[in-house]
Amino acid sequence: MSLRKRNTVISTSSSAAAAQAKVENVSVPGLRPSPLDGRVTTSTGTASLDSLLAGHSGLPLGTSLLVEEHGTTDFAGILLRYYAAEGLVQGHQVHVLGMHEGWKTELPGILTDSKSSSKSEAAGGDKMKIAWRYESLGSVGTPRDTPQRSTGTSAGSSGIFCHSFDLTKRLSPQDVNGQISFHPSMAMPGARPTKESGSPFQLFLKDLGTRLLSSSPTWVHRVVVPNLLSPTMYPTSLCRPEEVLQFLHGLRALLRQFPRKLTAIITLPLSLYPRATGLTRWMELLCDGALELIPLQLDKVHAPPPDAKSDSKSDEKTQGLLKVHSLPIHHEKGGGGSDGHTGEDMAFSLSRSKGLIIKPFVLPPMLEDEEKEKNPASTTKTSIEF
Repeated sequence: MSLRKRNTVISTSSSAAAAQAKVENVSVPGLRPSPLDGRVTTSTGTASLDSLLAGHSGLPLGTSLLVEEHGTTDFAGILLRYYAAEGLVQGHQVHVLGMHEGWKTELPGILTDSKSSSKSEAAGGDKMKIAWRYESLGSVGTPRDTPQRSTGTSAGSSGIFCHSFDLTKRLSPQDVNGQISFHPSMAMPGARPTKESGSPFQLFLKDLGTRLLSSSPTWVHRVVVPNLLSPTMYPTSLCRPEEVLQFLHGLRALLRQFPRKLTAIITLPLSLYPRATGLTRWMELLCDGALELIPLQLDKVHAPPPDAKSDSKSDEKTQGLLKVHSLPIHHEKGGGGSDGHTGEDMAFSLSRSKGLIIKPFVLPPMLEDEEKEKNPASTTKTSIEF
């Protein structure tokens, strides 16, 4: 006969599991499951980039992305602004390294166009009445001006997964639902020296780890690192290989420690640190994904961003090439490039209302054929002459 008192709780493992399941069932804005394996993903703010990330239709939580760029253009910086703006609109916590608070005023505003709103309403009316897995696959490859909506499962909210932004506008405080913190790598001229001592990289990792531990399990954090190791933003002491590699090691450890709360996107100027160097290759290995932007040497590349009166056709002209060196989480079920563009040459263009558009590279038609189509009389004259 047992002497143990009945109706007593022996262990709290079941209650802890129930509490964890309750936390997972909480609806978090800006998250949805991957159509490949169901892992939780978030949007980068650019729909064409989401569809490129190994078929997950977004950036999986707990991963990082390195965007490398040639030349003096700032297409990678535009991707970062979209990434940060999407996080603030969704209510995420954004952590910016190397920039001051003035960078917040450069974030693009939400597109408020009657045409785009009517398109989104029509897309919502024609929503597929099938399983959520195939519904997510249907949203892959949608145009940038059509906001992607999440599927409303336990891992995501019923709101918009990827918003549309306008480069000619600035993010309104009314649309900001999250918080943004800045960690400058260099002190501003005339500013008082701080009492904190140590490398800005280590201070950033320490502060980020503290915020992750003290934050709610439903909070999502985004790390933004623009122009890593640029001499205009980082002192010479931080450009040593041991400093930057230790920083990437620490950031990778935080991503693995908090796989459901943290993502990161880093940009690197390849003009200063080419891919032939060992430091750049190690940085690519320490990041989960690596993309390379090669702007075309045209006059329009160095032109200012498109304004509100610019033509949409002129905005969508190819402005550079994109190379995919690695993508986060190649799954055994597939991945490695969505929309059937695996192994193809990719190109990108910048538009006012669609942001950075990534698409397969196609050569334009020959100019001689266009001239013959415009002036058919000249072709008849040349054919008659002997």
